[in-house]
Amino acid sequence: MINKKWDIILEQEMKQDYFKTLGTFVKNEYKTKIVFPEYQDIFNALRYTDYDEVKVVILGQDPYHGDREAHGLSFSVREGIPMPPSLKNILEELQNDLGITRTQSDLTDWAKQGVLLLNSIMTVVRNSPLSHKEKGWETFTDNIIKKLNEREKPVVFILWGSYARSKKALITNPQHKIIESVHPSPLSAYRGFFGSKPFSKTNQFLEQHNMKGINW
Repeated sequence: MINKKWDIILEQEMKQDYFKTLGTFVKNEYKTKIVFPEYQDIFNALRYTDYDEVKVVILGQDPYHGDREAHGLSFSVREGIPMPPSLKNILEELQNDLGITRTQSDLTDWAKQGVLLLNSIMTVVRNSPLSHKEKGWETFTDNIIKKLNEREKPVVFILWGSYARSKKALITNPQHKIIESVHPSPLSAYRGFFGSKPFSKTNQFLEQHNMKGINW
C-alpha cells in the first residue's frame, strides 16, 4: 500500500478488522464530503520516511482542515499556501534556536532526512477539526509508534502539546529520546514552546549516537 518497508512492518496491522472498517469509512467520507489531505497523500509521512530511515518523529494530532493546506505531513503546508500560525511559531523557534531563517512551509525536505511527520489522525473533513477522531486512526498510528519503540536504533520523539505528550506511555525503550513542550499554537507558544530548543537538542542527540543531524 505504501511501497516501502512500512508495508512489511504494518502488514498484520492492515489485516485487522478495525483497519478494514477504517478504510471503508475513509473511502466513503472522500466520496461524500471534502476531506483533507488529498486521498493519494494520506500516507505521505510513511512514504517519505521509511521505517529504517526514521531518526525523529514530530507528532501532530490531525491534519490542517483548510483548503489545500494538508498534504500528509504534520505541521507542513505546500509552498504558496498561507503559513498556519503553529508552523510560523515552529519556524520562529528554529530561528531562535539555531539561527536558521527558514521561509519554506513545505517540510518535505525534513521528511526525506528521516523526520517522520506523523499525524495521529490522518484525515479530516474540511473546516471540521477532529472530525475523524476515534474512527481507528489513533489505533493505527499508536501502533506505528510502538513499532518504532521496538527499534534498536535510537529515535527522537518530539511531543508538542498535551495530546502528543499523552503518547509518552508508548515510548518505553530507554535508548530513545523524548523532547517535549507545550504546543506551538499561538494559545500556548509563549508558555514554554519558545525557548525549548527542540532542534538543537535533536541534533545533539543524533550526533552523540553517530547519526547525522537534520539540516533544518
